[in-house]
Amino acid sequence: MGPRRKASKLQPVGGSGGGELLPSPSETKDYINELSHEVLCHIFRYLPMKDIVCMESLSRKLREAVTLYLRVVKGVDLCAGRWWEYMPSGFTDSSFLLLLKKMPDLEQLYGLHPRYLDRRRVRGYEAFSIPGVLEALQACPNLLGVETSHLELVEAIWNYMPQVHILGKFRNRNGAFPIPAENKLTIPITAKIQTLHLVGVNVPEIPCVSMLRHLYLKWVRLTKPQPFKDFLCVSLRTFVMRNCAGPTNSLKYVPLVTGLASARNLEQLELVRVPFLGGLIQHVVEDSWRSGGFRNLHTIVFGACKNALEVDLGYLIITAARRLHELRIQPSLTKDGVFSALKMAELEFPQFETLHLGYVDEFLLQCKMTHSELVKYGLADVIENPGIITDIGIKVVNEVFTNIKYLLIYNCPHLHNPHHWITDQSRWSRLVDLSLVRCHAIKLESFAQFIESLPSLEFICLDQMFREPPKGCARVGLSAGTGIGVSSALVSNQNSNNDNENNNNNHHHNNEANLPPAPPPVNNNNNNQRQQQHNAPVEVNGMEDEEEEEEEEEEEVILEEDNMEAGPRIELKGAGGEVRVEEAAVTPGVSRPAGASQPHDEERAGPSGLVQQSTAGPASAVVPKPPLVISDSDSEEEEGLVSRLMPASSLQQTTSCTEGKGKTPLRRSNNVALPVSASVDQSKAPVPDISCEKSCQVTSEQIKADMKAAAENSRRTSVKGITDLSIPRPRIVVRRKRMADKSTSTSDPVTEDDHVQILSLKSKNLVGITLTNCGITDLVLKDCPKMMFIHATRCRVLKQLKVESAPIVNRFDYAQCKKLDMEQVLDQILRMPPERNRIIYMRPMHQIDTVALERQLFQGPYPYHIAIVHEFSNPPNIRNKVRIRSWMDTIANISQELIKYEFFPEATRTEEDIKNYPRYPWGRDIYTLEGMVDGAPYSMITDFPWLRTLRAADPNSYARYDFEDDESTTIYAPRRKGQLSADICMETIGEEISERRQSKRGVFQRVVVLFLHHCDTPGDPVDDDYI
Repeated sequence: MGPRRKASKLQPVGGSGGGELLPSPSETKDYINELSHEVLCHIFRYLPMKDIVCMESLSRKLREAVTLYLRVVKGVDLCAGRWWEYMPSGFTDSSFLLLLKKMPDLEQLYGLHPRYLDRRRVRGYEAFSIPGVLEALQACPNLLGVETSHLELVEAIWNYMPQVHILGKFRNRNGAFPIPAENKLTIPITAKIQTLHLVGVNVPEIPCVSMLRHLYLKWVRLTKPQPFKDFLCVSLRTFVMRNCAGPTNSLKYVPLVTGLASARNLEQLELVRVPFLGGLIQHVVEDSWRSGGFRNLHTIVFGACKNALEVDLGYLIITAARRLHELRIQPSLTKDGVFSALKMAELEFPQFETLHLGYVDEFLLQCKMTHSELVKYGLADVIENPGIITDIGIKVVNEVFTNIKYLLIYNCPHLHNPHHWITDQSRWSRLVDLSLVRCHAIKLESFAQFIESLPSLEFICLDQMFREPPKGCARVGLSAGTGIGVSSALVSNQNSNNDNENNNNNHHHNNEANLPPAPPPVNNNNNNQRQQQHNAPVEVNGMEDEEEEEEEEEEEVILEEDNMEAGPRIELKGAGGEVRVEEAAVTPGVSRPAGASQPHDEERAGPSGLVQQSTAGPASAVVPKPPLVISDSDSEEEEGLVSRLMPASSLQQTTSCTEGKGKTPLRRSNNVALPVSASVDQSKAPVPDISCEKSCQVTSEQIKADMKAAAENSRRTSVKGITDLSIPRPRIVVRRKRMADKSTSTSDPVTEDDHVQILSLKSKNLVGITLTNCGITDLVLKDCPKMMFIHATRCRVLKQLKVESAPIVNRFDYAQCKKLDMEQVLDQILRMPPERNRIIYMRPMHQIDTVALERQLFQGPYPYHIAIVHEFSNPPNIRNKVRIRSWMDTIANISQELIKYEFFPEATRTEEDIKNYPRYPWGRDIYTLEGMVDGAPYSMITDFPWLRTLRAADPNSYARYDFEDDESTTIYAPRRKGQLSADICMETIGEEISERRQSKRGVFQRVVVLFLHHCDTPGDPVDDDYI
């Protein structure tokens, strides 16, 4: 704004002549200074304090107005409504005192959030200090309240200005865990405060504060031995205590619970890691419910409360039934009995909506500290086990809470069949949002059936669900993912009735696979084919991330020895777990004792599991025998001698479990070790029954030892003269296919395809699904008429998408899905009828062939205008992605308006069109836009109409500059141009519309954007808060 002077009506026009005079433009007239003081003061009410103070230096009139405004103002916000920010920097004690002295009528001071305050003044040094702020506040005689977030300042106000209220929510901004020693606060009884939110603070005690309504304690260390001795807050409505370092003696929490019962208006009660006495809440509720104790609760949260009992939770729920609408239950209380008891109480919960089963606090999920470290820092000593609720309990949940809308279940391994949750009394008719996390025993087919039966379901969130079984489970006979089971190498097909259900019941914390019983014994003709176990989608303990697989080149390993006799030909098929043996001529001269009426089947450890060797006998029938086990011990002859000398009864009692990682004994049939040197003498000893203990566990170390021993033995046999035993040695051919899964959970080199798991969705109201760390390979949208988005993050084996009927789905996010078949997924999306504009966001973890991608999209039969955006920001920046959603619809709306109302030609993409344009640009007007966003390059290859003209246009009268973006920070900023609607844009692009009409170039009604973020391309996933 220029200096205040009388505006002349004629001004010379700049130039060397300088004689010509023209009327001055109207913009030079100073309208602001012509306004009255009253009007200016009214305007100041809408300006931040920083701008008002700056007005003083512009003109005498404005300085007078500012002085008048400050003299009468009653409320000031130093942060201009942005309570999460800090007040303007640059204040000192003297300048702050000068400002507040200008406001004698000030009653409420908001936004007093200094970034830094000195504790005390230093003579001769100008700074901003706590005594200086107090002096300035005391200069305001009518001051009633102050809003601040500074711990030492609020304590000073309580001590020296006890009549002043603390406005808004007090929340300290320097909270941390472990709790910093310098963060201290002493709360006086006279504190005038309604909301106190403390994070990472040392507090001696919680006294009786009559005005307090909301108390949040997170990472608070209570330093006195009896911190709740005087606790009584009768006005309390919210009490949250999470992960605080308080007394370990449960009895010291008695006054806390009785004080909470005295707060008749208490609405929200959250106790996380509070070791109150078990049964205490039950007794307090019995004593106080008639007088209104806990009757108004609408939110109850129990998490990691060590001593909490079912009766404590049940009494609270029953007392608060009339108003309860949210309930979060810790795993130890997530059990069938709680809901069965509530059902027997025959209560109604008319407002209940949200249930979280197996609730674990976010801090415990995200914290990287060990349990002992948490206890060392003062938190209660609690270790949570998974919830033990079963399908029966979940069925009762809806019978109790009939109006439930939001259901989240975390880590409940005893849930198997969700479709059993639906009964005549349990319809889940109002369930809108379903989230399942780490419930690994839930069956995929049953889950899909359950989803189809929910009439109101709109959102599904699956996290760490349907995990793929580890590679090799089928081959080695493991119960998939549990680490418990019986190796198929140990089980004879004549006696294969292993009872996996019993194993799983004994190890329920390992998320059992719920395997079906083994099939009946097969006939002798199939004895050389190993049984393939059913792969159930169950988690390996610990949920460790899978190792990054590397693609290995196809290679052929031939293990062949000199002077090899004609032997059986073995073909190995690792994925299916099959071993096929073709009989061949056996070396003549093999003599057998007369007692050996049956030929012996030998098994030898090979690179692909166990290689069975069969010797031809006089009879065609082949009877399985105990497998030959090769020890990795150097003293196998001694071991063989012991095995011959020991009686059979002793041999059967010998255990063969893991004995350390150094020398791991091999798997043995019925725990009998038969060395190679003793193979001829097997007829001398009675053949034991072939069976296996149920608890036999095969580890990766054992399988490695098998393979190592097999290689050593193949070299050793030729030296030790074992060839005289006429054991036919096969020519083993192992073909390794070029597949991604070389590194498997059993360290087995045999490649194996991913276990196929198809999630098929059919729901009339489903709006969206979010998948995180799930083990499904295929997602099928059968009939989802209202589905709008699909989000998939870190789904390692997710490969394909099939869309049968989902007409309006328009947002697809695939982030860090390593094996995603991009070509197939894009084809499925683009072949959908063009009823919506669609945006596809992908973060591939490998290099993309951009030329082939452009050819697929632009040449294909897809009736859309297409844009491919390559974003290279790292860490990822979502500015472009978010902005594109705001303007891609405008581009499509322009085309729709022209086609519907201006008779503009509509483009087609038929097979004939594809044949007519076999080369670039495939009948499209393709161009490229490039730029930088926050220092990272991007490029956009597209055939969008209108976009180039709109980007190049000048701002119109609708332009808005309150938006931070422009073309320098994003691809296209329509608000900066004033291009707020299709009608406004059409005024700008009239010339391009005429050109297209004359050249008879039609447009499509819909657009598709493929947004490729290349931050994960090297194969290492980048952490991102946005996904």
